[in-house]
Amino acid sequence: QVQLVESGGGLVQAGGSLRLSCAASGRTFSAMGWCRQAPGKEREFVAAIGWRDTTDYADSVKGRFTISRDNAKNTVYLQMNSLKPEDTAVYYCAAGTSTVVIRVGPGYWGQGTQVTVSS
Repeated sequence: QVQLVESGGGLVQAGGSLRLSCAASGRTFSAMGWCRQAPGKEREFVAAIGWRDTTDYADSVKGRFTISRDNAKNTVYLQMNSLKPEDTAVYYCAAGTSTVVIRVGPGYWGQGTQVTVSS
């Protein structure tokens, strides 16, 4: 059974940092990434990383967020710096066959972890 388990969310002040982790079990994925959903908004793509460490970021997080992965641990990370109140959302781990799939419609999702950025 495939599972994606996120951790690392929490409450932080604007300008602060958080690091999210997502551990996959049940299979390995060519690409993993993150999406988020703010209250009253649709879920949106945040970042993705491919097997050869190719990366893709949403324009809104470029230069502030960094995605990485540890293939031996089947885990993906999202380092979030210079956080803004508009980054407040539930962050979902996602997995699929490519970074393009993560952006448009991944096949697997985690349960989500709340990130709240106070002003």
